Amino acid sequence: MDLETLQYPIGRFSWNGDTDPQAREQRLRVIETTPAELRRAVSGLTGVQLDTPYRPDGWTVRQVVHHYADDHMNSYIRFKLALTEDSPVIKPYSEPAWGDLPDARTGPVEPSLALLAALHERWVGAWRALAPEDWPRTFVHPRNGSTVSLDRLAALYAWHGRHHVAQILALRTRNGW
Repeated sequence: MDLETLQYPIGRFSWNGDTDPQAREQRLRVIETTPAELRRAVSGLTGVQLDTPYRPDGWTVRQVVHHYADDHMNSYIRFKLALTEDSPVIKPYSEPAWGDLPDARTGPVEPSLALLAALHERWVGAWRALAPEDWPRTFVHPRNGSTVSLDRLAALYAWHGRHHVAQILALRTRNGW
């Protein structure tokens, strides 16, 4: 299997610009359910299995779980900033550096799984409370200068959760776990 498929088992993120209320709700259902899917994906894994990279030169399953929590916490803050400020420039962070910190490399996954369940419950409630005029609100990512609407953010984070769950499930399948 090629590295691209190992890294992106559901394909790379693609934004089609769809702002239809039904598409929004579908994305929110995905965001709502992926923490439980992640929990099922890592259920029963041993410490050695959690410390297995999902691809050559990739993060371990443990690091993927912690990254998922770290990244969604950051995104939740960006979401709130977009709602309370006029197109704020957000603070980026180094995903590889965060993934290499001791808590991500060796910490138990349960706190991140619990955090994701609580965070997504709150986040999805906040998404569903948005007025139609709130969805186009934006923030600016300084690394590439892109302006990100809340519609695009929802699409990205629906993809992001499915992406990491798929990485872990593909590893389990390849290794017969």
